[in-house]
Amino acid sequence: MHQLILKNFALHIALAPHEQEQALTLFQIKEVKKRTWLLNAGETDRYIYFVKSGCLRMFYTDKSGEEHNIGFYPENWWVCDIVSFFNQKPSANAIQALEDCEVYYTSLSQLEQLFREIPKFERFFRILTQNGFELYQRRITSQLYKTAEERYIEFRKRYPGLEQRIAQKQIASYLGITPAFLSMMRKESGV
Repeated sequence: MHQLILKNFALHIALAPHEQEQALTLFQIKEVKKRTWLLNAGETDRYIYFVKSGCLRMFYTDKSGEEHNIGFYPENWWVCDIVSFFNQKPSANAIQALEDCEVYYTSLSQLEQLFREIPKFERFFRILTQNGFELYQRRITSQLYKTAEERYIEFRKRYPGLEQRIAQKQIASYLGITPAFLSMMRKESGV
């Protein structure tokens, strides 16, 4: 039942069976229906989520009401608005389910308890944060210097199979192009 999250922990730390059980007590699990908001802009992010199944997205809505996807979080990915979550400040971003999902989640106080009780988890979440920061830096650089076609290829490598699961307008928003232009690129590349 908990194999996916335990395998995710094992990517960066080795846990004894009793530590696995102890860690799991600090996470809750819930089902989230498609289009459900886990975080609205202006709210403080109270939870960090691990996606067991389905796909979430984080996005920013500009002053004209246009949504800009920051990232997608399918199975085996973690998501929270890190600034809001750790600093307990209102978020500029929102998190929404693009598919029916099942997620593990924990609060900041529970996460800090986990750090105290099983110090290895500080290393685990430090590595997650480093990897997330690297991902954001690459994404910013990609938006600044790469062509739409190069960004599309990058998207397909980063999120294999996701293209068949989510709406084309969501992918176009992530790439910073129109859905019509994405459709044209897909036809040219034979996708």
